[in-house]
Amino acid sequence: MTSPVKMKLTKFWKEWMRPLLVILIITSSFRSAIADWNDVPTGSMKPTIMEGDRIFVNKLAYDLKIPFTTAQIAQWDDPKRGEVVVLFSPFDEKRLVKRVVGIPGDRIQLKNNQLYVNGQRIEYDSLPSSAIDDIPSEERPLFHFSLEDLTGRKHPVMITPGRPSLNSFQTIQVPPHNYFVMGDNRDNSFDSRMFGPVERKRIVGRAVAVVASLNPSHHYFPRWHRFFTRLP
Repeated sequence: MTSPVKMKLTKFWKEWMRPLLVILIITSSFRSAIADWNDVPTGSMKPTIMEGDRIFVNKLAYDLKIPFTTAQIAQWDDPKRGEVVVLFSPFDEKRLVKRVVGIPGDRIQLKNNQLYVNGQRIEYDSLPSSAIDDIPSEERPLFHFSLEDLTGRKHPVMITPGRPSLNSFQTIQVPPHNYFVMGDNRDNSFDSRMFGPVERKRIVGRAVAVVASLNPSHHYFPRWHRFFTRLP
């Protein structure tokens, strides 16, 4: 005869734990292979992405991977120059958010924070003041802002004059199946200048939009105007 305790445990497993486990597996697999969000704790992509932003990551933008792995099931596209991607760092395996500035075969050079791709200097324009509204006004004089045009994809970048950084390097040719990535906050970003080009398999998806934003400098108060804004 089955004991009352065993019957209760069996009922608990069937009615609560098993459905919950199935939901967790499905949800985790979905986030691993299809779509996810990524919290941004640092300012390496300012002013495009601010500290406290939560960004939506389209993991089906380029390929389909086996959940919880980097093994591809199918591939239909590759990252383009100018796109913001999420990747696993080859230095410490942390997830990073960076912009692709060089695709396989490109020759990349930086001269005093001026980017050159395949021998051509990238065009820079003035940045609208509205693009830096989230930078505290007292900090703005410390930075220089501009619009960088990577093959028709314009996005803001910022530099910090006088700050020690790797703002120049000789020409680097991006190897096959690799990508050169940099942060939009050029003088405060740990990127391919330090850890080199990134293998294609380390790129997990394309960052599409800011879905939510909390301001860590103001008691994590929501920055409502940043909710559901597309990334340039």
